[in-house]
Amino acid sequence: MTAPNEVGSKKRALITGITGQDGSYLAEFLLDKGYDVIGMVRRTSTINLDRIAHLQDKVSMVQGDLIDEVSLIGILREQQPDEVYNLAAQSFVPTSWSQPVLTGECTALGVTRLLDAIRMVDPKIKFYQASSSEMFGKVQQIPQTEKTPFYPRSPYGVAKVYGHWITINYRESYDLFACSGILFNHESPRRGHEFVTHKVTYGAAKIKMGLANELRLGNLDSKRDWGYAGDYVKAMWLMLQQPEPDDYVIATGETHSIRELCEEAFGCLGLDWQDFVVVDPKFLRPAEVEHLVGDASKARRVLGWKPEVNFKQLIKMMVDADLETLRRAKYLQDGLTNGNIKHVVPGTMHILP
Repeated sequence: MTAPNEVGSKKRALITGITGQDGSYLAEFLLDKGYDVIGMVRRTSTINLDRIAHLQDKVSMVQGDLIDEVSLIGILREQQPDEVYNLAAQSFVPTSWSQPVLTGECTALGVTRLLDAIRMVDPKIKFYQASSSEMFGKVQQIPQTEKTPFYPRSPYGVAKVYGHWITINYRESYDLFACSGILFNHESPRRGHEFVTHKVTYGAAKIKMGLANELRLGNLDSKRDWGYAGDYVKAMWLMLQQPEPDDYVIATGETHSIRELCEEAFGCLGLDWQDFVVVDPKFLRPAEVEHLVGDASKARRVLGWKPEVNFKQLIKMMVDADLETLRRAKYLQDGLTNGNIKHVVPGTMHILP
């Protein structure tokens, strides 16, 4: 029997976290490059495949868990990938405060388990680790580069620092081709609704549709470097195509406050954000990250990478997508109420609170 990655066959990539925002965009990108794509999902009773529903007939799905190293070893032996992209994590910062141990098990120790599985099964596999700008936390310099000291301000940030350093340690100790991308905030219409960008764009769209009267947020002065997820997955791939493994900051180099985000999102809909946004202390972080902005000059120079979608384009893209989703849901609901529509595919008419 011919091995999946023998000479002459397609490259094979394993993506953990394939059902997330980044995983779905990366799967699309790699499929366009001619890869065989394998997605790892956890063994749960309900798996949300919404983001990759259009790819299900093109992607192979396997069950595994970053908490279970035996499952990782089995997947690597069976699938024989050329590249592994570790995008799986407990990635919502507020949840990391309520579930710090789970965050550490998955986001920190999970990286070790996957690297160790690669070391044992096939050290030639190239590995990408999704590091995060949250590692910088209480920033020590502005802008942040690959050499800026880390000062995480949440259990999530701490876990990501561990994952970052264990990747470097395995690279240097076992000669693995292991890279980390220190990605600054990156958004899209596929972003989870718990993240502030999508909370704002979706909230603004609901207000425009008459489905809500206000939007409650935390610190409006908090600033982030926001880019487009579709641009950032290209950088992940580029890192694994270089002659030598290394770590790179991926960012736009521009910073915007949540206040500016509100102004832009509501402005797209012809609304004044100040009429609808309410500051609610319950949405404030225990320890806030104030000013994250990345210097991606190394990625521009070495990888030839640069962001294509700017802040205004990104927010408009998200607002338009949210407006379309809400209009479609309202149309379906009205059709059911009036008897014009007899059947609706489950999940297509759900409006989030």
